[in-house]
Amino acid sequence: MALGKRRSDHQELWVATTSLPSSPGHPFYDALNALLGETDFDRKVEAMCEPHYAKVGRPSIPPGVYFRMLFVGYFEGISSQRGIAWRCQDSLSIRAFLGLAVDARSPDHSSLTVIRKRLPMEVYDEVFTLVLSLAASKGLLSGKLVGVDSTMIEANAAMKTIVRRDTKEDWKTYVRGLAEEEGVEIEDDEDLRRFDKGRKGKKVSNKDWESPTDPDAKIAKMKDGRTHLAYKVEHAIDLEHEIALSAAVHPADRGDADTLPDALLRAQGNVFATGSSQLVEGLAADKGYHKAESLAEVEAFGLGTRTYVCVPDSPSRRRWRDKPRAWKAATIRNRQRLRGSRNREYQRLRSERVERSFAHSCESGASRRSWLRGIVNVSKRYVAHVAAMNLGTILRKLIGVGTPKEMADLRAALAAFFASLTALMNLPPSRTRALIEFEPIDTRPIGGDAAFALGAA
Repeated sequence: MALGKRRSDHQELWVATTSLPSSPGHPFYDALNALLGETDFDRKVEAMCEPHYAKVGRPSIPPGVYFRMLFVGYFEGISSQRGIAWRCQDSLSIRAFLGLAVDARSPDHSSLTVIRKRLPMEVYDEVFTLVLSLAASKGLLSGKLVGVDSTMIEANAAMKTIVRRDTKEDWKTYVRGLAEEEGVEIEDDEDLRRFDKGRKGKKVSNKDWESPTDPDAKIAKMKDGRTHLAYKVEHAIDLEHEIALSAAVHPADRGDADTLPDALLRAQGNVFATGSSQLVEGLAADKGYHKAESLAEVEAFGLGTRTYVCVPDSPSRRRWRDKPRAWKAATIRNRQRLRGSRNREYQRLRSERVERSFAHSCESGASRRSWLRGIVNVSKRYVAHVAAMNLGTILRKLIGVGTPKEMADLRAALAAFFASLTALMNLPPSRTRALIEFEPIDTRPIGGDAAFALGAA
């Protein structure tokens, strides 16, 4: 065979479609497409989006393709729309997952922006509920015991751009004014930084400062201790099957206890939307959610939900002189339940499975930092992101893997195992390759000293 050489200036004007490269498919995305096909995902999503499109004109990008691209962002760990568009155009297996023809271009990142602006938030919530219905059909949705927790994600805005709410002064102008009031001469930025670092009472409050590029983003402390403009995302997780019943984005300065009743109503509404009549019987949360008013509001819904909210360490005994009786009664009942035998198990499940959902969505799913601005835009993307996380959870329960990387790691582990098996039993290489590729092979006895037969993996 002669040596082949790469031609850098080779161009073809006409290429037969039969000569174009085709994808052999990806086992994970093939399984995901089959799962979405069971619920007729494309037809249902098209029906949801149809009222928001014109009756005539050039056909748009199919809604099923659009939401699949958002799912790819989670499964491939890509946070930006540009990265998602590039990955979908570059990968033949993902193009097959999207259902694109061999001569079709994948949607550009600007098209994703146009579609996001066109579709209201209600459509994203319906898609989220559609995925929950799919989980319910597989027996992976209970809704009996729910765990709630929140975390911070970075906003697409920088702290150095914040301005005063009253005067619209930026940080440098504000500090220069303080230096002039104290009679300190500032010649350059280095003097300004030195003065700012040494002055006392330096605080940055959301009441006094805002971001001109993203007013919805609030100043908050992140999990690693940094101060950043951020949003708060909140998960309500079915603690029995680890399915996210709801995902919401709130301003970062809104307290956890204030959003507890909203999280319960959102989770309960999504459970009802799947056709289930199950009521949320237990609601577990950490001490950041403890507030007498919120506990009483949960009981006032009349759903029969029992709260298991940890009590913060209090240095003094609480007085109820000017508070409603319902607040005191709800707080006492919650404390009594915390002393029961169920609470320890519920808190263990909450700390394990709710935190795991943040690891999947924010860390491996690359949503710790948002590249969109405005709480509506961030909510649309994040709800679709958590819907993809639910799809991954369903596949993990069904086939044992929830992301393409897990599938690759499984194949690598199988390759190492069967390589050792080959060396031990002197198996033919063709049988080893078939086992690794999950292909059916000849199950007749191998012969020799082996007294058993190998079947399909």
